Amino acid sequence: MHTQDYDTLMHALEWCRQGLAPWLCTIVKVTGSSPRPVGSMLACLTDGRQAGSISGGCVEEDLLDRLHTNAIEAHPPQLITYGVTPEENVRLGLPCGGSLQVLVQRLGELDQSWLAEILAALDARRCIERHLSLESGNTQLISVEHFTELAIDPSRLRQCLGPRMRMLLVGAGQLAQRVAELALSMDYEVLVTDTRQGFLDQWEGPQLPLLQGMPDDIVRTYARDRFCIVITLTHDPRIDDMALMEALTTDAWYVGALGSMRTTAARLDRLRQLDLSEAQIARLHAPVGLDIGSKTPIEIAVAIMAELTALRRKPV
Repeated sequence: MHTQDYDTLMHALEWCRQGLAPWLCTIVKVTGSSPRPVGSMLACLTDGRQAGSISGGCVEEDLLDRLHTNAIEAHPPQLITYGVTPEENVRLGLPCGGSLQVLVQRLGELDQSWLAEILAALDARRCIERHLSLESGNTQLISVEHFTELAIDPSRLRQCLGPRMRMLLVGAGQLAQRVAELALSMDYEVLVTDTRQGFLDQWEGPQLPLLQGMPDDIVRTYARDRFCIVITLTHDPRIDDMALMEALTTDAWYVGALGSMRTTAARLDRLRQLDLSEAQIARLHAPVGLDIGSKTPIEIAVAIMAELTALRRKPV
């Protein structure tokens, strides 16, 4: 399963290959509230076909109408601002006081190479920056180690694209079902593993990959890069500890474990006996989730997703 960015660029590439000269529209600035964040993209054709999204629909409709009537120049890339007046906010369904600036770029045969290179980088779970000249419309790509915020000045757009954040849940119980539901709705890629085939057979959560196997092997195969999250949820140290022992030695961005303070203290003692260093053990988020007094599975799931959101939005 790919990100919306991937699907948008894949459609743009296919349309370029068909000689249809699509348009790529990117939100480059937001003031106040906006239905979609900075960096959101829309690929579209003048016949109305589109992939991706930059609003709840009204901005797309206005853009398509302008493109269909040739009201936007094909070259160079154009900046269009929505939400300049209260009347326009109402017409376009934008939040009161909110505005967004959209960069509109016409694509063609020469853009196929960089589109394909971005898709290949995302397939390989690498970050890559798109540098677009606002004067010439030429695009250059630069591989980067870490995600960077979108930036634009009068001459250039710099946009970083990276792989989808992958979440591996260890334990296929009810809590994993609730976490998976929230995580999928927040655009995480979610995998669930359990050594117990019976638990996997009884899975009633959303449709996603269910992996039976030893937890350390599953972590090693599916969740070891810096765009991965590993969370253990079984309450069974024979399962959880194997996953944590492996995950804490990888580049995984976040490693968390369910349990009380007493359970966590015992777990830390066991991890020390497994020859993990104090630096590796310090990476563990346990008890997992924000301390909001959660008790039920859905409350715990909310606490987990809230902590992940806070950490992802924290300035570097």
